[in-house]
Amino acid sequence: MQNRKKPKVYITRRLPDQVETRMRELFDAELNITDERRTQPELVAAIRSADVLVPTVTDKINAALIEQAGPQLKLIANFGNGVDNIDVEAAQKRGITVTNTPNVLSEDTADMTMALMLAVPRRLIEGASLLVGNGGSWQGWSPTWMLGNRIGGKRLGIIGMGRIGTAVARRAKAFGLSIHYHNRRHVDPATEEQLEATYWDSLDQMLARVDIVSVHCPSTPATFHLLSARRLNLMKPGAYIVNTARGGIIDEDALIKALREGRLSGAGLDVFEHEPAVDKKLVKLAAEGKVLLLPHMGSATIEGRIDMGDKVIINIRTFFDGHRPPDRVLPFRG
Repeated sequence: MQNRKKPKVYITRRLPDQVETRMRELFDAELNITDERRTQPELVAAIRSADVLVPTVTDKINAALIEQAGPQLKLIANFGNGVDNIDVEAAQKRGITVTNTPNVLSEDTADMTMALMLAVPRRLIEGASLLVGNGGSWQGWSPTWMLGNRIGGKRLGIIGMGRIGTAVARRAKAFGLSIHYHNRRHVDPATEEQLEATYWDSLDQMLARVDIVSVHCPSTPATFHLLSARRLNLMKPGAYIVNTARGGIIDEDALIKALREGRLSGAGLDVFEHEPAVDKKLVKLAAEGKVLLLPHMGSATIEGRIDMGDKVIINIRTFFDGHRPPDRVLPFRG
């Protein structure tokens, strides 16, 4: 690349300083200093002039937008693991390669999932809020006050036993949970044996038998509202649900109804169906201690963001060196 013109790279959001510095060293990179979300006209202008687009989950790179790309746009290097924000098939039809940043967020997201799994049954946010709201005063310890539920000895049902789901399973097993999972296929026998995991080919049957459900499948047309009203009704009375994947996998209206009616004991949500908007009914339930809401923090570590940036840089450099980038994404075929 040193003897060739630097590719023009358009970055839609603010990235860690060291990632942006490296981008400027290697490429003709246009940064987003304010970190304000790019408007649709700004994205159109970018793809008509840039060689590489570096979007994030907040940018909707749909077919209509891709159709307006100039002939010079050859790579969409997503700063993120999921690519549900990009119409990969439309990009492929235009001869545009799409890449992502897999394998660097699994441990961070699994940590946050485990934190939610502990915080919701043990009512951590309620307890902390009570002290803050009362200026640090409280009535003192009581045998029957602020009782939650232990998670040791309970059954955890993991939907999507990929890298993140497996990382969650390892943590959960250490806390004494028994591992159940639903996947399109079994994980490898060694992993299944190590985790003492029970495989369910029927999601319906698994949901009816576990105490906590943790969502880790990708967001695709096939998984939209995978946890529908019907499936939420299959869950055990008093069960909990945690979602650090994508909001649209759960029918949010149905979840709100189940929490309101007390059919579920609680939920921990890091993602939302209409993100960044959060349903006010969910906020009300959070104020009542029935759900814990986080603003999409699952992968938010300094180390993780830098690793993601490094992956983006490697994909761009590899592509413009004339090789297949290591993290190329192909259209989902169901």
